[in-house]
Amino acid sequence: MVNRFVLNAISYHGKGAISEIPGIIQAKGFKKAFIATDPDLVKFGVSKKVTDLLDAAGLDYEVYSDIKPNPTIANVKNGVEAYKKSGADYMITIGGGSSMDTGKAIGIIINNPEFEDVRSLEGVAPTKNPTVFTIAVPTTAGTAAEATINYVITDEEKKRKFVCVDVNDIPNIAVVDPDMMSSMPKGLTAATGMDALTHAIEGYTTAAAWELADCLNLEAIKLISKNLRKAVENDPDGREGMALGQFVTGMAFSNVGLGIAHSMAHTLGAVYNTPHGVACAMFLPIVMEYNQEATGDKYKYIAEAMDVDTTGMSQEEYRKAAIEAVRKLSKDVGIPEKLDALKEEDLDFLAESAYADACRPGNPKETSVEDMKELFRKLM
Repeated sequence: MVNRFVLNAISYHGKGAISEIPGIIQAKGFKKAFIATDPDLVKFGVSKKVTDLLDAAGLDYEVYSDIKPNPTIANVKNGVEAYKKSGADYMITIGGGSSMDTGKAIGIIINNPEFEDVRSLEGVAPTKNPTVFTIAVPTTAGTAAEATINYVITDEEKKRKFVCVDVNDIPNIAVVDPDMMSSMPKGLTAATGMDALTHAIEGYTTAAAWELADCLNLEAIKLISKNLRKAVENDPDGREGMALGQFVTGMAFSNVGLGIAHSMAHTLGAVYNTPHGVACAMFLPIVMEYNQEATGDKYKYIAEAMDVDTTGMSQEEYRKAAIEAVRKLSKDVGIPEKLDALKEEDLDFLAESAYADACRPGNPKETSVEDMKELFRKLM
């Protein structure tokens, strides 16, 4: 069997890493940046940390911030037109998954105009050309979109999210600076951090998992378990640990896929606009219980990575211990266990949409629409 692994060409890590950006641009000879970021990051001066560096270096740019938390087809289409009018020759994405996913779709369409129908990018689109040169700067420790070949767009008309997987969309350069994450409020830090843990655990147990990805995902579980509580309290070491942990699992899950916790989370986001990290966090222990018989001894290593002593435990006991460790971390950082918006009459649509999601085939256990209905019901 042949396993493929796609990574950024270059990544920069640590406090102050954004200071590298002007030199990168000057060395490449680029003339003008198209900056994709969300309006709140502009409003609260987070994007300004990067644009101030560009201003000081005399580098030209244009800011595009028509981006929703669950980015839509319209956000992408408007961004494509804005890019064409801007005269930009490269892109900087600043934000969480919403900004970076929008930027990926824009960049792919600019260099592959035959895919201007955004829906045509769903699944594994056969694009020919890499995205426009992109520097990705995350402001959340969760999605790892700066390190992945995936992006997710919301189809508001059909009330669904669709996943796009394309080796041509990975940013050329990732700049992972924990100082860019220091203004995240507690709730967002918790939600994005639990999204990262879901990436690591689903990536470690997915049907396509293999040794290279496994060692990265296990290390990510350790980093996230050790640092998320501290990051929620805005501890600088916790922020730095989470910045690294979410990137490490991003390198891995991007190449092996995920599972049904993400499939169902995508559906909740599309129907109820539930924050993605919150949806993932609520589903993770539920899905771990559902999948446990299909995971061999992997829950033992998950439990140990989360600082559980499994000495003398049976398989049943260490599986339960891993699930409880996840549940406790989620509770400690303030994630709810139930979703009040969830309605019985929506379950058929939710389950069918989740079953059709691109992450579902990676689940280690075969599932069905009826199984997924029951899993959704556990959030009620």
